[in-house]
Amino acid sequence: MPKSIIAPQNARSRRTANALLAAARELIAEQGFESLTMAAVAERAGVSRRAVYLHFTSRAELVGSLIGYVGEVEDLGSSLQRVWEADDSVAALDVWAQHLARAHPKILAVTRAAERVRETDPDAARIWNEVMHRWRLGSRRLATWLDDEGRLAAPWTVESAAEMLWALMSLDMLERLTVDRRWSRKRYAEHLGLLFRRTFVRDEGTPTRSVA
Repeated sequence: MPKSIIAPQNARSRRTANALLAAARELIAEQGFESLTMAAVAERAGVSRRAVYLHFTSRAELVGSLIGYVGEVEDLGSSLQRVWEADDSVAALDVWAQHLARAHPKILAVTRAAERVRETDPDAARIWNEVMHRWRLGSRRLATWLDDEGRLAAPWTVESAAEMLWALMSLDMLERLTVDRRWSRKRYAEHLGLLFRRTFVRDEGTPTRSVA
């Protein structure tokens, strides 16, 4: 079939799929995972239930596509890439803090909703586990980078530093400071970066030493 005919069909299909994912994101953020049904998504997106099933064969498949959709819409990949393009591991900690302050408020509502019901909703557990997996990978990459450059402070090991970096990405801390205490994202990033440096970075004059 000519490309000129296929392309519009693909474009329309992509627009419909994105509309469905946007509707799912809105429903989860506003009403929680309990509200997420194929019928509700169809109604929110203004399409038939049949149209939903043409793009996503199940609720699980819809939810599984949601992480990638949010990342694409919010350009989270570009934000994270700045971390790995930093000049060195210490600079990367600052950029990491800026990334968290910039990116995490954009995924807070959906991730929080998944967290609340992940023990009873397999689809919510799927999105929660995928987010946590990505966070742990990033944390370990940072800790390894610090260690490789001889900048990881004692008594941290790569493993313990990675786990603590991951724990400090807590949604509770983000929500309490940026929502409850109304910190700006700039202030949150600056203080989080300071916390990272003071906690994990070895002073130049301090010998390296790691313990379990």
